[in-house]
Amino acid sequence: MTTASRLVLGGVLIVAGWGKIGTPVLSVQAVKAYDLLPESLATVVGYGLPIMEIVVGVLLVVGLLTRVAGVISALLMLAFVIGIASAWARGLRIDCGCFGGGGQLAAGVEPSYLVDILRDFGLFALGVVIAWFPPGRFALDSVLGVTSAREPDSYDTDDTDDTDGAEGDGIEGDDGEPLQKENH
Repeated sequence: MTTASRLVLGGVLIVAGWGKIGTPVLSVQAVKAYDLLPESLATVVGYGLPIMEIVVGVLLVVGLLTRVAGVISALLMLAFVIGIASAWARGLRIDCGCFGGGGQLAAGVEPSYLVDILRDFGLFALGVVIAWFPPGRFALDSVLGVTSAREPDSYDTDDTDDTDGAEGDGIEGDDGEPLQKENH
């Protein structure tokens, strides 16, 4: 499940970033169209966003720093959902600029805010999956042995891990027999 999530979200981020990186002025225009950030910050975000999308997308596709990339991508998608919802609520008529372009829509063109929000919310959910679960055996993190402690085995519900030494708790001694609690 994580591998598929990584590949889908990573692919979308790479395509989105690639669509913007060749025309950074349009990316800046798209960010400014939301009218949420001061102009100077909108300019920085507009220039930096395509690079960030490509870098995080590549990290997800190859499975390196997977959980960090999952968190960053989930936060990006959440910011996009909030930005689009805000534009919709304020009656702005803009192209989201998600895959390039952006800015004010031409006369007669209707915004697709609901579709954009649903898409980005689905991508947010993929980011959460990536951040929560192990990266999968095809990730560089797994190959390099740098996955975190939250592996599937840590969800073991078997009582044999109980360490209180109580009778019947599944703790065995050196001879393979269950340890008995002594009463004093």
